[in-house]
This record gives sequence, structure tokens and C-alpha cells, in this order.
Amino acid sequence: MSRCVILGSAFSGAQDFPGLRSETVETARGPVTLHREPQSDGLLLFRHGLPHARLPNQIDYRAQALALQAVGCHALLVTSSVGVLDPSVPLYQPMLLKDLLMLDNRLPDGSACTLFERPQPGQGHLVIQEGLFHAGLGEWLTQRCVLPERRLEFLYVQGPRTKTSAENRYAASLGAQVNSMTLAPEVILANELQIPTAALVVGHKYSVAGGLTPDDAGLAESLEQSRAATLQVIRGFLAQAPALPWANSLYRFESS
Repeated sequence: MSRCVILGSAFSGAQDFPGLRSETVETARGPVTLHREPQSDGLLLFRHGLPHARLPNQIDYRAQALALQAVGCHALLVTSSVGVLDPSVPLYQPMLLKDLLMLDNRLPDGSACTLFERPQPGQGHLVIQEGLFHAGLGEWLTQRCVLPERRLEFLYVQGPRTKTSAENRYAASLGAQVNSMTLAPEVILANELQIPTAALVVGHKYSVAGGLTPDDAGLAESLEQSRAATLQVIRGFLAQAPALPWANSLYRFESS
């Protein structure tokens, strides 16, 4: 069993994790490289590659999910830098997600966001009961890593371009508070594999008017505090995240 963390563009190098050991995991969709963190023995997945090589639309989310399954991931933390759509949400503050909006359940290649691409044994409908984000893992992170109690609503829109002002206003009108070009496919596919999953995001810009951005001095300090806090959460998760039962279900039809 393994604890795993998915890292994004904010961690495009390995300098924050000295001594990483790369491991190649063979999957039905090809090899995926994971990196073992020696102090915790947990695993890191750099979604864009290490070094950063893949745009959001170039990520093979299915292969990465299958690699997590192959190493026995029992607790997953997905991280992302996000645009902020709610002016009351602070920048550079690591926060957990509560729920997500994915208006079209599709991967960047246009196919359905599922591991069940063709008829296969064990296929079924992912039935969301507790939520895509595991409540127990979220509570553990809040208490163990001293994160805010407030949880955010997330909107996924495929990249690689950024959103227009009109698109951001529309997203905010739907109740989304933050958005990015990744994260949602990883969370959905992990749930299909029955992996308890939490998500940690950090706002790096306001995508709508009204938010307060620090001045240059405050920005540098906020960025450093955000990075340090995020690293603390990641290391704590890799070292101690508990094994908890998955809280959703797969509805499978009986063969005739």
C-alpha cells in the first residue's frame, strides 16, 4: 500500500524533495514514472513530467491513474494552482476542495472521463454518495496540517488556453470559486479505482474583479509562506495519511 501525491506546475522541479528515486510503472496504456520520497516512502506523480514537458491537454490521465492502482495507492492527494473566481477567497493560502463542476465529463482527447472505455469485466457507473473528495481524509488534513475549515467549489475546464473574462464570470455565476485545467480527471478516475482522494489547491491569481492582491513585498512573502505551507501538507500526507475505506460505490449490471 502507498500514499501518493500528484503535483502540478508549482512543483516543476525536484529541488523541494531531495533524494527522490524514480520508478517506472508499466500500465496497459504504457509506462508511467513515479518518484519515491525517501523519508516517507510515499510516491510523487509529477503530472506534467519531471522536468515539465506536458501541457494539460497532453496528459494521459488514464495511464497515470492505472499507475497509482498498480502501486497500491490507498490515499491520494491531488494538488493544483488555481485561478480564483470568488473575491473572498485569499490568494496563496492552501485550501481543500469540497466539490467540483465538470460541465462535460470528457478528457482532453474528447473521450469520456472513465477507465471503462470499452466493455470489460468489473465495469460500472461511478455512484457518488459521500462525494468525490473523501471526507475522512479532508478532516485528517484539516486537523493534522492545520488547514482552514472552509472548503471550496472547483470548476474544471480543459486547457491549454486560459479562460476569457466572460467564461470566468459564467463559472462564478454557477457557484465555482476556483478553477484550473487539471485535477478533476484525476479525482474522477481515482474514484473509479476506489482510491480515497483529497485535493489541495492554492490560488495564484484572481480571475474576476474584486479580489485584493498583495503589493510586491507582500506578494513575495505570501508566495514563500504558501510554498512552505503546501510542502508541509504534502510531507505530512506522504508520511502519515491514514488508510480509510472508500465512501462511494460502483454500480455494476449483472451479466445476462
